[in-house]
Amino acid sequence: MDGQNFSSRPMVQGNWTCGGCGATITELPFEPDGTRPVYCRDCHRSKNANAGGRDNNRRRDFAPRQMVQGNWACSECGATINELPFEPSGDQPIFCGDCYRAKRADRPARRRF
Repeated sequence: MDGQNFSSRPMVQGNWTCGGCGATITELPFEPDGTRPVYCRDCHRSKNANAGGRDNNRRRDFAPRQMVQGNWACSECGATINELPFEPSGDQPIFCGDCYRAKRADRPARRRF
């Protein structure tokens, strides 16, 4: 981090309301564009801790997916597929779990910022 002191970042003065607790916020390290809510420091920390933020490797807690029952064949190996997390459209290939994981492993890693 080449010795930067992020606590000395210039602050923007204003009058905003926290999207979490409703507290008044008078200073932020960025200029809000008005399209998304802003959060006070406590709500921001709580929100990121509960969401599993981008910077850590914890899995986020998502609601269970509704599965679609059917009788399909894997486009790669021909294995029978009885359940999918989506309704296949018919114009795209579908893959069994093993073939899907193998295809994902072959893809280049995505850059994460």
